[in-house]
Amino acid sequence: MGKIDRRRRWLLGAGALGAAVICAVLLSQREETSVAPAPAATPANKTSTPAQPEPTAFATNARPVHNAPAGVRQNYIVQAASVDLARRAVEHAGGVVTGDLTIIRAVGASLDSRELATLWEDPVAGLRVYDDAQVKSSASPQPLPETYYPTQVGASSMHTGGVTGRGVTVAVLDTGVWQQKGPLQQSSTGRNPRVLAQYDVILARENPSAYPLLSLNKYSRDINDLNGHGTHISSIIASSGIAATGKYQGVAPGVNLVSVRVLDSQGMGRYFDVIAGIQWAMNQRLAYGIRVLNLSLSAPVQSHYWDDPLNQAVMAAWGSGLVVVVAAGNAGPEPMSIGVPGNNPYVITVGAVTDSYQPTQVSAYRLASFSSAGPTYEGFVKPEVVAMGGHIRAYAPDAGTLAQRFPQWVDLRYPDITMSGTSQAAAVTSGVVALLLDANPGLSPDTVKCRLMDGARPAVHSNGMLAYSVFQQGAGLVNAQDSIYSTASNCANKGLNVAADLSGIQHYGGRANRDADGNYYIMEVEEPAGLLTQLLSPLGSLPLLGQLLVGLASTLDGLLWDGSPPTTDEVTWSGGYTWSNGYTWSNGYTWSNGYTWSNGYTWSNTATPSSTGIEPAAQE
Repeated sequence: MGKIDRRRRWLLGAGALGAAVICAVLLSQREETSVAPAPAATPANKTSTPAQPEPTAFATNARPVHNAPAGVRQNYIVQAASVDLARRAVEHAGGVVTGDLTIIRAVGASLDSRELATLWEDPVAGLRVYDDAQVKSSASPQPLPETYYPTQVGASSMHTGGVTGRGVTVAVLDTGVWQQKGPLQQSSTGRNPRVLAQYDVILARENPSAYPLLSLNKYSRDINDLNGHGTHISSIIASSGIAATGKYQGVAPGVNLVSVRVLDSQGMGRYFDVIAGIQWAMNQRLAYGIRVLNLSLSAPVQSHYWDDPLNQAVMAAWGSGLVVVVAAGNAGPEPMSIGVPGNNPYVITVGAVTDSYQPTQVSAYRLASFSSAGPTYEGFVKPEVVAMGGHIRAYAPDAGTLAQRFPQWVDLRYPDITMSGTSQAAAVTSGVVALLLDANPGLSPDTVKCRLMDGARPAVHSNGMLAYSVFQQGAGLVNAQDSIYSTASNCANKGLNVAADLSGIQHYGGRANRDADGNYYIMEVEEPAGLLTQLLSPLGSLPLLGQLLVGLASTLDGLLWDGSPPTTDEVTWSGGYTWSNGYTWSNGYTWSNGYTWSNGYTWSNTATPSSTGIEPAAQE
């Protein structure tokens, strides 16, 4: 009877064990099949998405692939019939146990390829090895929106190739930068902080002790941006935010920044403050690697360019080796509406293009109606180039003066502000210049300007003629890729001498003039005198390019303009357009009063003299 009872108990125990094993197998199958749930049915009117890849390392008999170089350990999770067994197996293979996971009978392990192979040579009971896969928060911030303009000016393709503006510093003279720097805090290359210095010119003027001479960190404290314009401009140039498309939101995401506050919370400023800001940037250019000055501001023209103190300051900056990028102004489309310092012949003056709310349709891009046009009083063709400046989205404070004035332009989710103006176009161009200097750090300001113009794409009609005159679009829409690969030289500021200009020895005029019918044109040029004549001249050391023939218009390139505003006709921004005589329309010549408006031009008195500022344009 005892034997029968013992046998019955053994059978019951075996039966229970068998049932437990069956349940465990079923449960295991259920768990493993639940790792990759079946995809939901795809609606007929939508494109199906690729299935998730099979988690091969989680299969029962699968062995994870060791992707690290020989001798370099990777992290794994090693599971066995017990934690102790898993630990002994790892140690026997020569690996390092990084922690216990008793809840799943496993340990964390660090193994190289040889140790991983040893682990499988004599597998312990229940051995399974998993890659220590990465996980991320399901509460990650929503994807950032696409800004489009880096792609529209050929910058995104340069980012892919590693050209991001790294090593270049852009000084932004504006309303400051927001304390919550967001995508301006760290560059795409990891530099943090990448706002290297901040200087408040207004504070320094009002409180001379604000920046003690012997203080080591006096330029490291935040000055904030109570307006929003300065942060917006800085973000266009430098945002390292990545959009949902995988593209950077800024034109030069790897660039460094220096913020110089020269405008107040209302976006207004004084000549003194802007000039003092330029002076500070010149003095600090070596300390912070400043190569570019962005001046997204404008003031009415009050005099010849050489008699204007703000223009004298930007000429000095240019002569010191800084590339100065300025806004043309938002007073277009009338001729001769370029402001100060955009009317300066040396600097890069930028007009604005809008994509007409069709960012991927290049044929829809138009010259913005607000974009100021040339020529200048001295006959120079302006702007040199145009860039995207219509409804430009960028990171900016959501409680600044601009946000309060134009709440309809604010997207509180990020926060971003959408603005239009040549201020924004200048910022896009400063970003392109930073990319150009990243790829070619030894370029002079004149050569940067030359290659920027050489790489630009003018708007043309289907018949190949210019859709806009050079007085409206200059050399065309900036293109980072074409400018970076350009080898052009000596095609900008030819005939100009900034040192002679600043010293008053000689001043210059351009080739533009106006005929009796009110049409603007480019004057023909007589061949220069012989070398002996030039050497005997008291100014023989200065560039002489020939004599302007005031009454003769060049018939090349369709350069005649009647002053009419830009049309809405479909255009092509052509990368294959060839200027029949180079960019000689941008050359400078010894100043004379041989311009038809010389005696009838009225200097603007619509604003307080010696004041400058910003005023957003209407959205286009």
